[in-house]
Amino acid sequence: MTHPAKQFLAMGELLIDIIGTIPAEDLADVDSFTMKPGGAPANGAVALCRMGLPGAFCGVVGDDAFGRKLQKALAAEGVDTSRVRFDRTETTTMAFAWKDHRGDGHFWLIRHADLQLSNADVDAAGIPQVAALLVGSVALPKDPSQGAIWHAAEIAHAAGVPLCFDVNIRPLLWEGRDAALAACLPVFRHATLVKASLDDARYLFGDALEAPDAFVPLRKVAPGASIVITDGGRGAWVEEGGVVHHVPAYPVNAIEPTGAGDAFNAALLKRLSEQGWSAPTVADVQYAAAAGALATTMPGAWEGLPTPEQLDAFLEQHGNA
Repeated sequence: MTHPAKQFLAMGELLIDIIGTIPAEDLADVDSFTMKPGGAPANGAVALCRMGLPGAFCGVVGDDAFGRKLQKALAAEGVDTSRVRFDRTETTTMAFAWKDHRGDGHFWLIRHADLQLSNADVDAAGIPQVAALLVGSVALPKDPSQGAIWHAAEIAHAAGVPLCFDVNIRPLLWEGRDAALAACLPVFRHATLVKASLDDARYLFGDALEAPDAFVPLRKVAPGASIVITDGGRGAWVEEGGVVHHVPAYPVNAIEPTGAGDAFNAALLKRLSEQGWSAPTVADVQYAAAAGALATTMPGAWEGLPTPEQLDAFLEQHGNA
């Protein structure tokens, strides 16, 4: 199978998000839900297309009504879905998502078809010909998807393809810190860009970490990567000129956090790809933070993903955060 050259390829989970409609500290306290397409890499592919980049997705869904619905939804957003495989042995994965009263998102995944991503899927994906590869950690707890993502990282590294790792830890998927870090290390090792939330860093390296200090362990595991740390409405951090800078979040009427990190990633990838993959600057992270803020103003992971025109208008109105 051949694929268009220089696409931005997202690889991993495509699933049904079942999203709580009220804030709650625990899923058991949520009694109303809406159903949306989701999965961080799939959201990333849509976000890339919204940013005017040629987005593509590689992953596995069930050969069922939900799987077909998801493939059609991605294609309708302009995502190349030729690398989506329908598995007849597993049903489509689902995830419950809700936000707490602080505004932070929480997730509980019911894993099925997405874990069936294989080395054969990766080999057929044409990674050496893409502009960049975007992966996350949700695919890493179990084989075959764990080995497939490791394999994809190796191929990208050998081909000189920028590898963007959205760490995206979901604690309920892991047996503990050591297991999560061991699974992430082969991806960290080959990453060009690492985007981790402060909660991700605390889960992997210690609960007491604060944002500036979190750069130290991340640099050790990802020595060749540029690193950006985010913390929702509390802003983001990036190192420029040997100094860690805090980038405040843009104040918006946040309705739903799902998809904010994916919008952030897509906007940042757009900036970095246009600049020849130089290290991100404060201005780049401000641009990405605006995208993340806009994404929270609509329900669902895809509805609020912005276009460059929307971002430019937002930044013209708000300036730097």
